Amino acid sequence: MSAGKRFKIACVGAGNVGASVAQYCAEMELGDIVITDIVEGLPQGKALDLTEAGPIRGYSTLVTGSNDYKDIEGSDVVVVTAGLARKPGMTRLDLLEKNGNIISGICESIKKHAPNSVVIIVTNPLDVMVYVAFKKLGFPAERVVGMAGCLDSARMRSFVAMELGVSMKNVDTMVLGSHGDDMVPLPHYTTVSGIPITKLMPKERVDAIVERTRKGGGEIVALLKTGSAYYAPGASAARMVQSIIRDEKQLLPCAAYLTGQYGLDDVFMGVPVVLGKSGVEKILELELTDAERTALHKSAGEVRTGIQGLKELKLL
Repeated sequence: MSAGKRFKIACVGAGNVGASVAQYCAEMELGDIVITDIVEGLPQGKALDLTEAGPIRGYSTLVTGSNDYKDIEGSDVVVVTAGLARKPGMTRLDLLEKNGNIISGICESIKKHAPNSVVIIVTNPLDVMVYVAFKKLGFPAERVVGMAGCLDSARMRSFVAMELGVSMKNVDTMVLGSHGDDMVPLPHYTTVSGIPITKLMPKERVDAIVERTRKGGGEIVALLKTGSAYYAPGASAARMVQSIIRDEKQLLPCAAYLTGQYGLDDVFMGVPVVLGKSGVEKILELELTDAERTALHKSAGEVRTGIQGLKELKLL
């Protein structure tokens, strides 16, 4: 990203998550935004609606909509939310074939029109789809990252704050692993103004929050019945965009490509990363208990099963 120019952010997918990413990025005035989707009129309508909200919300971001991938030309960051949403009773791996095909096609267009971008994948099953994107794009690993841990950590922060009756701003959490039921929340790295939650609530309440965090997405799917979460996922992806565009080097849990860290190789997994203008600038290795490390490897096993499924489907 060169200095002295307006940044450009592409949101691929004009559904609820993509539109939420665009809204949050617009309100933070991170750069000009283009929303793309295959449905005619949908991205154009949402872009116009967001533009018309600008005078009230106090931003002057240029938001446009398009059905043509050439309009993502020169994007600094591309956020991919396109794909089928998980429905009640549907496992993440049920989504593999269809979303794998969708991501493969999108990556061809990104490679052609935004070859220097940092790509954030939001589509589920997240950790498998970001692996697909990495293989299809051929970009350096640091420029392909998945939005998972940011969302899972935000959910855990919310649950801790509600449990203790404290400000969410005072709560910091860390959730590793795959974005699904095998994620690995870390209570002893979860603090309220620096105090571990293990010192602030009994073990059974900590365990309940860990379990609710793991089931966070499913809880919302069950309540909505005809959709899935989008406000928090959109906010989480926008936070990652913010750290990249502004080179903030925030320490965030994201799905990054591992090359031996935590004893894992050739897999994308939620780990703490430093996120800056070139994408994943550093992966931090936390000291884990034996149980946590075992859980992380189990989580990686689930992701590898998905990758193997895609190979059997000849999508990798």
